[in-house]
Amino acid sequence: MAESVVRLSPRQKMINLMYIVLTAMLALNVSSDVLDGFVQVEDGLARTNANVGRRNDAIYSQLKTFTHQNPGKGTPWLSKADEVRHHASALFNMADSLKRAIVIEADGPDGDINNIGRRDDLEAAAVVMLSPGTNGGEKLRKAIDSYRTYITTLISDPAKRISIEESLSTTPFQRPGTIASQKWEEAKFENQPVVAAVTLLTKLQNDIRFAEGEALANLLDAVDAGDVRVNEINAFVIPQSRIVMKGGKYSANIVLAAVDTTARPEIFIGDKKLPNDRGLYEFATTSTGTFDYNGYLKVTHGDGSTTRHPFSSSYTVMEPTATVSATMMNVLYAGIDNPISISVPGVPMSGVSAAMTNGSLNRRGDSWIARPAKVGENATVTVTATIDGRPQTVATTSFRVRKLPDPTAFISYIGQNGAKERYKGGKPLSKTTLTSSPGISAAIDDDMLNIDFQVMGFETVFFDQMGNAIPEVSQGASFSQRQKDQFKRLSRGKRFYISRIRAKGPDGIERILSPVEVIVN
Repeated sequence: MAESVVRLSPRQKMINLMYIVLTAMLALNVSSDVLDGFVQVEDGLARTNANVGRRNDAIYSQLKTFTHQNPGKGTPWLSKADEVRHHASALFNMADSLKRAIVIEADGPDGDINNIGRRDDLEAAAVVMLSPGTNGGEKLRKAIDSYRTYITTLISDPAKRISIEESLSTTPFQRPGTIASQKWEEAKFENQPVVAAVTLLTKLQNDIRFAEGEALANLLDAVDAGDVRVNEINAFVIPQSRIVMKGGKYSANIVLAAVDTTARPEIFIGDKKLPNDRGLYEFATTSTGTFDYNGYLKVTHGDGSTTRHPFSSSYTVMEPTATVSATMMNVLYAGIDNPISISVPGVPMSGVSAAMTNGSLNRRGDSWIARPAKVGENATVTVTATIDGRPQTVATTSFRVRKLPDPTAFISYIGQNGAKERYKGGKPLSKTTLTSSPGISAAIDDDMLNIDFQVMGFETVFFDQMGNAIPEVSQGASFSQRQKDQFKRLSRGKRFYISRIRAKGPDGIERILSPVEVIVN
């Protein structure tokens, strides 16, 4: 059979092409009814979040009121509740900031979460959550994983724990008909309209608040979990300490559980009755070792009958000792103040003294400050305590003395919130901030040490269009005029290096720091 060939005019070809394009656009377009549905869901979730937040506030308020009435019992649980609220608020606020970022990406700087203009924008969520520059989705996923791991440790009910794990799950998702699984953030935010992405984040906030509420309720229930409820009478020995220093005093309370204050029992150690009715048993120790003792409580009942409730206990007498530890780490650094914790069990701080070789050791309140002199030579701390009126050497501890680690160089500037910021390179820095900065500084700020160094000088290395390096020398810690002139010539995306940075710390040692790469935004 001959093949039929139909020749189309150019106009008909154009009409057919436009029809294909229009069909594709209709397939990609999201129905306004669907978008309105997301808005209604978002409003409902927002109201639910507010209600759950008020419920959580009420539970926290109950725990806070109980702690005010009984600080000894409630304080540990209130501290845990504070941690829960801190972790939950941090993740909740992170989700909130991502919602704002998505709306601003779609509607511009004046975007309003409560009045989204481009609700059907399919790109904004992906830009904020999936683009390599921001990685908002990956950061959110890791934060959710951390929060889920933390919060589930506070839930005792297995069913509730599983429910929270499922609601905060970030496991990869495999779509029907596909082979490879998608990351959680890709499955949630790729090709999602702005209003849908915002609703998903609001749903996440609802799960965060719900998990927070379950943890707070569990903590409130746990306040009385340690109470002992008895249905029989037993004798107990409550020593102030089972370990006593030689020459110290052993002290213990022997009590009857659920004791009636109108009819205290008689207490016997061996066959000898205690001379008091408060159950206080104490005596001076004379030798080291572990010792056992036993006795019984004689209880008189209302009908005149008596019962005996035996008890036994032990105590250990040890030579005097002390604990000496560096608060920051297991070494001391020369040239700076090193906090030292010194304590002797059973001896007040006023009865403890200490001295150190290779430097000075001074008391500041209940803590001590060690300042070693020479690097490489051990510093030995000797602790003396006054026990029963007599001074005794209770501990001798040696520490290695090291020089301070190298600091990090940075450009200091004032951030948008008015706080001081430190630019350490590797990311864009605005040209305005760069030109307004006087120079560079150096410090150790690793959360254990916070020490400023004096910058003696540095060089900046620029590159011309031919790739030739142009070094410029600073004026001490400040940018020279030639360096500032080079800054003005830099265009966006250009970079230069700050190298040969010389800095001196409080230990008097001068060192060369690692270069800083500056990228101009």
